[in-house]
Amino acid sequence: MNKNLFFGVTFLMLGSSVTYSQDQQTEEKMNELEEVVISDSKFKLKREQSGKVITKISAEELERSQGQSVATVLTRVAGVFINGSGSAAGQNLGVYIRGGRNRQVVIRVDGVTVSDPSSSNGDFDLRLLSVNQIEGIEILKGASSTLYGSGAAAAVINITTKAESKKAIAANFQSSIGTNQSQDDQDYDINEFVNLASVNGTIGKVNYVASFGNQFTDGLSAAEADNAESDAFSKFNVYAKLGYQWSKNFKFHFFGNLDQFKNEFDAAAGVDGDNRFNSRQLRGGTFWEAKYPNGSFTFVDSYALLEREFDSNFPSRYESKVYTFDAYNKYNINNTFYTVVGANGSYSDFNLFSIPFGSEDLEQTINDNEADFDIIDPYVNLVYTSKFGLNINGGARLNIHSAYGNHLVYNFNPSFTYTFGSNYIKALASYSTAYITPSLFQLYDVAFSSGNPDLEPEESTTIEGGIELSHEKRAMISVVYFNRKLENFIASDNNFRNINIEEDVEVDGIETEISAKLLDDKLTINGNYTYTNIDKLENNIRLAEHMINAGIGYQLSKKTYTSLNYQFNTERGDNDFGNLDPVTFKPTRVTLDSYGVLDFYISHQVMKNFSVYAAINNITNEDYQEIFGFSTRGRNARIGFNLEF
Repeated sequence: MNKNLFFGVTFLMLGSSVTYSQDQQTEEKMNELEEVVISDSKFKLKREQSGKVITKISAEELERSQGQSVATVLTRVAGVFINGSGSAAGQNLGVYIRGGRNRQVVIRVDGVTVSDPSSSNGDFDLRLLSVNQIEGIEILKGASSTLYGSGAAAAVINITTKAESKKAIAANFQSSIGTNQSQDDQDYDINEFVNLASVNGTIGKVNYVASFGNQFTDGLSAAEADNAESDAFSKFNVYAKLGYQWSKNFKFHFFGNLDQFKNEFDAAAGVDGDNRFNSRQLRGGTFWEAKYPNGSFTFVDSYALLEREFDSNFPSRYESKVYTFDAYNKYNINNTFYTVVGANGSYSDFNLFSIPFGSEDLEQTINDNEADFDIIDPYVNLVYTSKFGLNINGGARLNIHSAYGNHLVYNFNPSFTYTFGSNYIKALASYSTAYITPSLFQLYDVAFSSGNPDLEPEESTTIEGGIELSHEKRAMISVVYFNRKLENFIASDNNFRNINIEEDVEVDGIETEISAKLLDDKLTINGNYTYTNIDKLENNIRLAEHMINAGIGYQLSKKTYTSLNYQFNTERGDNDFGNLDPVTFKPTRVTLDSYGVLDFYISHQVMKNFSVYAAINNITNEDYQEIFGFSTRGRNARIGFNLEF
């Protein structure tokens, strides 16, 4: 057996053996808060009442991820792999969940779906976000188009930014420095700087948040090439929110953010280059909530201007606009029926400027007068929770698309929870449909000849079934089987033109998660294993058949915490575009080796409002590739502090 696979399996077995070898401890804290989930219903429900597969990344976990990227944090979740998270800081990110790709995953920030209509998949670029400004993340896996619309076929990632303090004024300062080096360069030069400054508070009925974050990273070449120059990455995030609590039952706030990064990138796999990429997002919006007996009405919206510019041998500039809103009414009937009735809409367009063949200057090759579409989706969802353990979540959504007409999706999600003492065992099942409309780029691109206005939307069906066991809120194990079937899958033909695949695409797999708190909560153990049957997928590039994540943390004292985290991925296939077939012009298929990465973290509370931390990533200096011909980070160290007052 591969030594890395053995290491990961042993780590998981250690967690399970410790969990089940513990005697029941009567002195455990029994008054801790119930874990609640929101993503599957938009209501705060106890976890045992939810029939969906939801993983929460808490504020505490994010606090222990200072200096890391959002992609790195997400890729520790069962069934989630963000390809490029271990590569150079500016590497393009591929979001792979349950065999799905970027366009089949919806990302939401503070209740609003975020996207980029000008990108090839219409997806949001996670590189724009900063971990330091995030309060928590919920990942809802499975088809969820009923609540979240087009694209919610494989998962929904719900991100919540940090809220204001209840004090009149509070401030937070975070800073870290670290290395950014490859496996062959272990000189430990300081090449990464991450900072955050935030001021927030509540004065009477007014609340406010203002924050600024920045990152600069250098020292590592994007391409794995001899004598390649390093490729720098710089980013800054500005966020502001101003709210007003009119009364106990009515509140609203306005927000705005500017996220921008600049990235140097190389010419191709294994080829050094002097190229630059700039990305900028300016977004603003509002949130309104009015409560009444047993219910509430919520309206949230955002308007975003996005720009992307490539300075390379093939320069281009993308400009897009997207307005999104979600208006819904929630009503709770005797804590038994939870109803949501709402409407979701989005309006998108984009322009592309490129250099046509025979020209030397940028010219507009896609016009927003043609490259635009609108979506209006009325939807309804109902959750039934019984006193005897039966829970049912069901709903439907009518997608009204300006280009594709009407389309109905629905979900049915029963579960049954048997409670005994402080323990429960839950059986869950679901049948959900989803749709993924082609992006504007996939429809209208003429600059790179990939556009196809005759594309049909992808349609998917997901079946899930699983069991979750909770032991006195101290240990939890879950096993879930999933099966996704996709029609009209969008791929590229030999001329790189977007087409619908006639044959149905199907993928299935298993996700297993385990977590435990032991020794009066001083010791925490968690792990997950994901099996994806990639042999069923024609396009399984960079997807691992087996993935393992495992972690162990220990509270050494009231002020000191330390942890180890391990991630293992089996070998994956990739494309070598530098070696094309002379007849079909298809790239040669190559195999990327399996790999395992071990990380260490320690933090210490120096004073009540001041803490310091240190981390070592890839302790064993594992040499691997996430993308053929591109570098990954070797052993790296990072230190930082967090100051609050």
